[in-house]
Amino acid sequence: MNQAMQFNIPDICGMGLSFQLDGFQVLYAVITTFMWLETLMFSKEYMSHGKHKGRYYFFTIVTYMATMGVFLSADFYTTFIFFEIMSFTSYVWVAQDEREESLRAAGTYLAVAVIGGMVMLMGLFLLYNMTGTLRFDELKNACAGFAGNPGLYAAGGCILFGFGAKAGVFPLHIWLPKAHPVAPAPASALLSGVLTKTGVFGILILTSRIFVQDTAWGILILTLGVVTMSGGAILALCSIDLKRTLACSSMSQIGFILVGIGMQALLAEHNLLAVWGSVLHMVNHSLIKLTLFMAAGVVYVNLHTLDLNDIRGFGRRKKTLKFVFAMGALGIAGVPLWNGYISKTLIHEAIVEYIAFLSEHGEISNAIYGVGTMKFIEWMFLLSGGLTVAYMLKLFICIFVEKNSDAEKQKQYDGKVSYMKPLSVISLVFSSVLLPVMGFFPGKVMQPMAELSQNFLGNHHEPSHLAYFSIVNLKGALISIIAGVIIYVLVVRRFFIKDGVYINVWPKKLDLENLLYRPLLLTILPVTGTVLCRCLDRMLDGIIVFLRKTIYKDSPISHELEEGNVFTHALGNSADRVVHLLNETVWIDHKIEEDKEHKLVVLYNIISENNTIIGRSLSFGLIMSLLGLVAVLVYLLIRI
Repeated sequence: MNQAMQFNIPDICGMGLSFQLDGFQVLYAVITTFMWLETLMFSKEYMSHGKHKGRYYFFTIVTYMATMGVFLSADFYTTFIFFEIMSFTSYVWVAQDEREESLRAAGTYLAVAVIGGMVMLMGLFLLYNMTGTLRFDELKNACAGFAGNPGLYAAGGCILFGFGAKAGVFPLHIWLPKAHPVAPAPASALLSGVLTKTGVFGILILTSRIFVQDTAWGILILTLGVVTMSGGAILALCSIDLKRTLACSSMSQIGFILVGIGMQALLAEHNLLAVWGSVLHMVNHSLIKLTLFMAAGVVYVNLHTLDLNDIRGFGRRKKTLKFVFAMGALGIAGVPLWNGYISKTLIHEAIVEYIAFLSEHGEISNAIYGVGTMKFIEWMFLLSGGLTVAYMLKLFICIFVEKNSDAEKQKQYDGKVSYMKPLSVISLVFSSVLLPVMGFFPGKVMQPMAELSQNFLGNHHEPSHLAYFSIVNLKGALISIIAGVIIYVLVVRRFFIKDGVYINVWPKKLDLENLLYRPLLLTILPVTGTVLCRCLDRMLDGIIVFLRKTIYKDSPISHELEEGNVFTHALGNSADRVVHLLNETVWIDHKIEEDKEHKLVVLYNIISENNTIIGRSLSFGLIMSLLGLVAVLVYLLIRI
């Protein structure tokens, strides 16, 4: 699709809303719609005994419309508007059951979303100030003259922060392991499969429109991708909660996609493999997590728990559920003939291509990421694939192969024949069958998706024939699979299972939310802000006192009153004399014993104190506003 169809709604939110239909956007609009239909079908059974069903369905529909607004937006302003709506409406999913754990996770989710959104907005302000536009089709030319400009990197960094928070990029991933276990399984499928992709969508726009062929940006995204990819896989391997494992897995797979996006920037005009790999892994991860989270939902509906020790052995005699979960596990593990293998192979080949380029042309300018470093990244990529195999083996063997340590409980599990309603069976089987079909026929199914998307991401080269199942490509997948099996046998079986019980070996002290973010936001920043404000207040008071004693000398008062001022003294004294006179004449039988002067003084003191407080507040506010204006003026002077 060479020319995108565009549609504008003027005067909405000041700047108007702009939408367009391009190849990639159409693709993800279809993926989004398909996933919503699938989860709504499954929700009929999952939510049949749940509370607040009407609320759940209402916010599911609203979130769908907001998500479509993000994917079909034609500028960053429209993206931001719908991005924020989506964040607030999806909050309800996390807080659905209103338990304490759920509300805390929902608070974390919303805090990350709001902070990320505000930082993103600052980035959009900077970008618009520099370029004069936020439209996707104009940004490439508008940013061409600012290559290497620190202001452009500052704007891009702020926007990356906002989108990265939604995508679950390290270290902004803290909401993922907390939100998914408490959210309804259909909502988790959408959170993982679609909403995280809105963040990836924004990062793709940044890379393909603003930082085109920018090596520094490519290194940044690649680094974030490697850390997120490996860190998420380790967290997933250590987890003993089914949905938490899948949530950490989502973090890891987002890392794989980021690696592909980073390679897009590094490979510049030769980034076809990276573009295809990034897009296809987005699609694959969406469909795979749809299958896996719905399968987890089936387990939860029947057992009302997700702890591996409790659900152990549940699926031993449940062939349909075993088939569905196996399809998802094989897909995400990157096993050949499943869809995940295709996208991971393309990203891996992009890394290999860049290594070959560096070997041929030397270390070029970026010695930081030379041949040695890129080979290390390649092995981290393959190892992370191995970790994926290991934690999916852990889940599958636990649920579908091993027996529960409680023989009576295992007997109940084996005897449970009816565990899914027909509509849920249709939804799960259909979504799972798609995964091997896409993997079996990549040239017929997956390649057209990639070709449809490449123009939107700035690659206009003609696609070439790719040997997806060549010995070289199969070798990478085989290395990951063997590494995964070894990790499972030598690490998981020996260290993650004690006395027949799965244990969480990840230290709770390393929870970034409790270790860093909550102390920072709730203690360190407020205390620091208080100290700074008090110091500033004292400094300003000192300046005022100094000025009064030097330049603006106060005139001495001949008679210093203990309380009040001359006016209150005179008025009160006069009132007291009038009262005294009336007591001696008219009110002789009912004398009034009141000190009018004292009452006036008290009233005056109250008013003076209030005025002082108000005056200090206004002064402080005006001074801070002045400092802000001075900062803006300095910035404009530098820019001019």
